[in-house]
Amino acid sequence: MSAVLDKVAPPAKRAANNKRLDTSVLEPRWVRVALIAVALIFLTLFLFIPLAAVFTEALKKGWELYVESILDPDAVSAIKLTLIAAVISVPLNLVFGVAAAWAIAKFEFRGKSILLTLIDLPFSISPVIAGLMYVLLFGASGWFGPWLAEHDIKILFAVPGIVLATVFITFPFVARELIPLMQQQGTEEEEAALVLGASGWSTFWRVTMPNIKWGLLYGVILCNARAMGEFGAVSVVSGHIRGETNTMPLHVEILYNEYNFTAAFAVASLLALLALVTLAVKSFIEWRLHEARKASTDAPH
Repeated sequence: MSAVLDKVAPPAKRAANNKRLDTSVLEPRWVRVALIAVALIFLTLFLFIPLAAVFTEALKKGWELYVESILDPDAVSAIKLTLIAAVISVPLNLVFGVAAAWAIAKFEFRGKSILLTLIDLPFSISPVIAGLMYVLLFGASGWFGPWLAEHDIKILFAVPGIVLATVFITFPFVARELIPLMQQQGTEEEEAALVLGASGWSTFWRVTMPNIKWGLLYGVILCNARAMGEFGAVSVVSGHIRGETNTMPLHVEILYNEYNFTAAFAVASLLALLALVTLAVKSFIEWRLHEARKASTDAPH
């Protein structure tokens, strides 16, 4: 009888042991409450209060002055230049990111690790140093400066320099989002499509693109947010020419240094709104990307 009970009892014992194990690895309730409270206090002090202060200061003197500050010609010029830099740099980085991710994830070749290192270069270099590199290349005393001056081509302290600096700072975002996603998906589907007679372009648009669309959109969102908010590299190459080469972050700095706080916070509130919209879209895409990766992992191979 005891032998029979020993055979029947172990599942219940195992369940009890698992329950005790689950509770043993959990922190006490007061520890969890304390950690959550610390996190909320930290977010309140360093995120929610500063964010609320931006909108409070921007609207402190009423909507009329707020709208007037945003419609100021210099502010409008800064907004246009910021959009121009983003509209040019994001598509370029999209093309580069997809091509780089495709090459790294789908093929083996010499120099692959070097390409990965170069992609990570903007993450390891200060944006100010990146701006100085363009000064050394295209400045009046730089490597190409005399030739550019001779042909009346202006890069520094003009839109091309701002676009180049923005492209350099933002080019890892799309590639770094797509590389792990494409590596996880493998090459089986593309190989099957090619075996069935599909062309390279057809395979990319009908097989690869549907699998990476959410990761691609996620990388584009991050790239766009960084492009519009970039300060260091753009500050070095722009020259701070008011109404011509100031982006929104540079315009905010100038207004603040002039003690024009209402106008500074008004323009800053546009950047804050952009950040909030980006965060909302980013959260949605993260959810869809998680679902896509989960479906890819659960799919039979």
